[in-house]
Amino acid sequence: MSELNIVLVEPEIPQNTGNIARTCAATGARLHIVKPMGFTIDDKKLKRAGLDYWYLLDLTYYESLEDFFSKNPDGNYFFFTTKAQKAHSDVTYPDKSFLIFGKETKGLPEELLLEHPDECVRIPMIDDARSLNLSNSVAIGVYEALRQLGYPELQNKGQLHNYEW
Repeated sequence: MSELNIVLVEPEIPQNTGNIARTCAATGARLHIVKPMGFTIDDKKLKRAGLDYWYLLDLTYYESLEDFFSKNPDGNYFFFTTKAQKAHSDVTYPDKSFLIFGKETKGLPEELLLEHPDECVRIPMIDDARSLNLSNSVAIGVYEALRQLGYPELQNKGQLHNYEW
């Protein structure tokens, strides 16, 4: 079984985190949340966005970035940032990758990006766009990594309810 990890560093908006949790649950990706958060985990907006997928979610909390890195020392890290020089689709995501995303208002700390320049990636956008919504960015990153891994353990064909293909 493959493993993909999504890391949210200090998320601020409950609906975004709820949508990301739903993406993780639907794809089998593990969700890691680095505190502090801008909401509580029992927030109604968070739960509503995640709908009834919470029982499928593998979720771990960390008190700080230092706590996260100390508990995941051998990870294949990829830092998603608008400040990166290469596109998210120009790197290879091995199994057990950690896709790391910063808070909605500030992104990841620049000191962290400077420590890992070769692992920083961006999602291409037009010049005048500041950034994509965090939950959209996570979905783009998750599905690019899963595409490269061959969509392991995911259902790859649908079925009509009233007809056969």
